[in-house]
Amino acid sequence: MSERVTLASVADEAGVSLSTISKVLNGRADVSPDTRDRVERLLHERGYVRRGTGRAEAHAELIELVFHELDPIWSMALIGGVEAVAKEHGLSVVLTVNGSRHEPDPDWIDGVIRRRPVGVVLVFSELALEYRERLQARAIPFVIVDPAGDPSPEVPSVGSANWSGGLAATRHLIELGHRRIAAITGPDDMMCSHARLDGYRSAMTSAGLPIDPDWVRWGDFHLDGGRDRARELLALPEAQRPTAIFAGSDLQALGVMDAARAAGLAVPAELSIVGYDDIPFTRWVTPPLTTVHQPLRRMGEEAARLAIRLNREPAASTPRMDLATSLVVRESTAPPPVE
Repeated sequence: MSERVTLASVADEAGVSLSTISKVLNGRADVSPDTRDRVERLLHERGYVRRGTGRAEAHAELIELVFHELDPIWSMALIGGVEAVAKEHGLSVVLTVNGSRHEPDPDWIDGVIRRRPVGVVLVFSELALEYRERLQARAIPFVIVDPAGDPSPEVPSVGSANWSGGLAATRHLIELGHRRIAAITGPDDMMCSHARLDGYRSAMTSAGLPIDPDWVRWGDFHLDGGRDRARELLALPEAQRPTAIFAGSDLQALGVMDAARAAGLAVPAELSIVGYDDIPFTRWVTPPLTTVHQPLRRMGEEAARLAIRLNREPAASTPRMDLATSLVVRESTAPPPVE
């Protein structure tokens, strides 16, 4: 069936003109929400996918990279990865900041449809079904770079091995001789927080070590959250106070260092600390931070490559990739003090 016949059929069924269908397809704002929803639903139900005679006709020569916030530290690694791959393919990168950590706001989808990029890379935990359907109807591929969540099985994604990272960090502390090990993970509504914490729990359990409920704290992945949760941990009675803390992000680990200094504890002689991410300056802090390396730049690279590949040839199944994490041992960890 030709594109015009398909659009004419949808227009007839929706009770609108072909020009209204065109406005919806191109993300124009001068269409009522009810009409837009009705047309979008019919386009999806009829399996309409826009097709062009070539990429240059159908898409602008760019990749759109979407964050909910620009962290000046780890965001740059992802941006660098996407930008490097885009350059290899003669593409530019458009950077958009929009939405919450879970998904972009509704106004974003109209803009990306107007821009018609070769592909979209989103640093979110999820993409709503409605947005997926609208992008798929216009043959705009999308990939979630997922350092934080667990996207739906139908969503192409690039993530990292969060559970293995938490396991490796905790095992390192156990091998040094620590028995009272605390964990400050991320927000309770993010899957990576749970995965890293599950890795911690698995390491402790397999070593036959008890986990005091007071040793598990939920943070926010930011410095202040790490500092505040560490103050609570270090205020525990001496016999219960941890000798080591696994922080679910490097920023939280730096907050733990600050809390340790304020409490008069030497790192690592009196408190060992392990972070997560391996952001660039962790090797320059005092002491240099032992951490779990999360390959953020490569995650950006692989997501961009996947988006470009899906633009050229849709995949038969949903591609998902989890990149390995690795422990980087520096000077913030040591055997526990002798009691």
